[in-house]
Amino acid sequence: MNRIVVHGVSWAAADSRRIREGDTMNKRAALFLAAASAASALALAGCGGGGGSSPASSSAPAAAPASPSSAAPSSAAPSSTASAEVETLKTASVAGHTIVVDGDGKAVYVYTRDNPGATTSACTGGCASLWPAVTSAGAPTLQGVTGKIGSITGVDGKQQITVNGMPIYYYAKDTAPGQVNGQGVANVWYVIGADGSMIQTPLASGSSGTGGY
Repeated sequence: MNRIVVHGVSWAAADSRRIREGDTMNKRAALFLAAASAASALALAGCGGGGGSSPASSSAPAAAPASPSSAAPSSAAPSSTASAEVETLKTASVAGHTIVVDGDGKAVYVYTRDNPGATTSACTGGCASLWPAVTSAGAPTLQGVTGKIGSITGVDGKQQITVNGMPIYYYAKDTAPGQVNGQGVANVWYVIGADGSMIQTPLASGSSGTGGY
């Protein structure tokens, strides 16, 4: 190989040095590119990884089991011993007359001071004590009675039976079935027939007509 010497340096030596310097630069460039590529990959991984990660789930604490109720079971209210009853009206024969009586055979009466169709009774106070109303929890059961049955609110707040619009009553001095001690009392109290009509005829067991209201 021919060498050309310039100022004491051969071209061959210069070429060898340039080759070595070129290799060094290439290696540095390769290392720089590798480092840049690695940094770029890390940056991309950092950007992409944040969106994909799921937040830690915080589970709510389990509800404590319900404790058994400390309340004592409520006891049923005691039922009333004196329950309201539906009355029965039927007929009975007294002194040759067919009259209206209740289910136990006690005579019932009308008060001539009541007005037919009125919504209140004229018998109040002491009168109501001596002549208690005939009441029923519902429409009375009828046996042979043909008069028109209705009711009003009696002085005691219960439903008092009416026959042909007239309230009916008991007489406190009638103590057994078949007695009609209230017949004609004060000329204002009378028993009634099956059709609800007033019977004013004196009856054998009737009173003398005093002591009424």
